Amino acid sequence: MADERPQPLNPEEEALVRALRRVMYVLPRTIDADMVGDGQLPLTEYTALMHLSEAPDRQLRMNELATACELSLSGMTRTINRLEGQGLVERVKCADDARGWNAVLTDAGLARLERAWPSHLAAVRRRFLDHFQGFDLARLARAFERVGTAD
Repeated sequence: MADERPQPLNPEEEALVRALRRVMYVLPRTIDADMVGDGQLPLTEYTALMHLSEAPDRQLRMNELATACELSLSGMTRTINRLEGQGLVERVKCADDARGWNAVLTDAGLARLERAWPSHLAAVRRRFLDHFQGFDLARLARAFERVGTAD
């Protein structure tokens, strides 16, 4: 019978797992700090506007938007409340389900997203992509995608 006990990580595996844990913690915070420091949207708000801009008719159900932004529904509601208060998003009843709500990107929200985009791009390059020069990014993206979709 084969040994089914988990095998310890080798030093390279351990270093990778620890580095990834640190990146998962630090990266969103540093990108957010860079954007806010540039006078732009916080990363959570930027991400919500980005997903809405890519959706059909620039709208998504609140639960779909929460999933896309990797937030709880209550966290998404707080984010949309802030954006709605700035006139960047509207909330409308779902046409096919009177119980549900859609978040809809306004023209002002799209314009705000476009103004914030250069700051976001610069932060993503500086804080993340610049560290991968010489790597096969397509292969790395596929590996990350497999990890992100594993059961």
